Amino acid sequence: MATIERSRRPLPAGLMIVVEIAAFVAGLAIFIYLGLGFLSLPVMLLAVLIIVLAAVAINGFFIVQPNHAAALVLFGNYDGTVRDSGFHWANPFYSRRKISLRIRNLDSDVLKVNDAVGNPVEIAAVITWQVVDTAKALFDVEDYESFVHIQTETAVRHVASEYPYDDYTEGQASLRANADDVAATLQKELQERLELAGVQVIDTRLRRLAYAPEIAGEMLRRQQASAVVAARSLMVEGAVGMVKHALTMLAEESIVELDEERKAQMVSNLLVVLVSDKGAQPVVNSGTLYA
Repeated sequence: MATIERSRRPLPAGLMIVVEIAAFVAGLAIFIYLGLGFLSLPVMLLAVLIIVLAAVAINGFFIVQPNHAAALVLFGNYDGTVRDSGFHWANPFYSRRKISLRIRNLDSDVLKVNDAVGNPVEIAAVITWQVVDTAKALFDVEDYESFVHIQTETAVRHVASEYPYDDYTEGQASLRANADDVAATLQKELQERLELAGVQVIDTRLRRLAYAPEIAGEMLRRQQASAVVAARSLMVEGAVGMVKHALTMLAEESIVELDEERKAQMVSNLLVVLVSDKGAQPVVNSGTLYA
């Protein structure tokens, strides 16, 4: 059963300091009067009891630092959490467990994981997190800091295996091209895992993403080849549009009449000039068009 945090407001320490001083003064006064013969034995026992209780009550003072909290446990039962910073007093029989509420960063180890298509990749993430429920963090998991670390590694491995490293298929989400979406998915999954420990995931970011060294060279050549193919496709698309525009203008302006064979030759020549990665060498035809 999940433990739910309850707020606890302790007594002001200043008030209890006054009570403590008054109790010690009263006890000493009774002993002094007893020594003078003015008081009986029962009164002496009362003085001893007052001093003992005052001494025990000293253990009830405690300090809560800014952005920290103290969980109060009485004889094995959780009784509440003090979040207010300052000097406080509570039941001296409480055991107090301090916990930090500050925002923390977790820089995960670099993990080697197989992506969705089986390629080994190296991935690491930076997680920003904070304890928001002290009762769950202290009493529902064995060690909440270790729990955060282990669950982060597990979530990073799982999310990395759900996406390919690169978008091999058009429209497919990938680790490299959709880093923000991957980080959002990681944050959502991690929040579900850490809810048990009373931890809120504030932000997640991928800090390292690369192919594993054993395939990095081959995949780099694949990326280069893909880039070349994409560039050539764009060049051909643009060249076809320019040739189409040239033929249309020649026909509309009636500059020259070309039969189908000459049109085909013109298209071929223009495509060679426009698509070639080297400068074209012009050839001057001194004869007729059909020579």
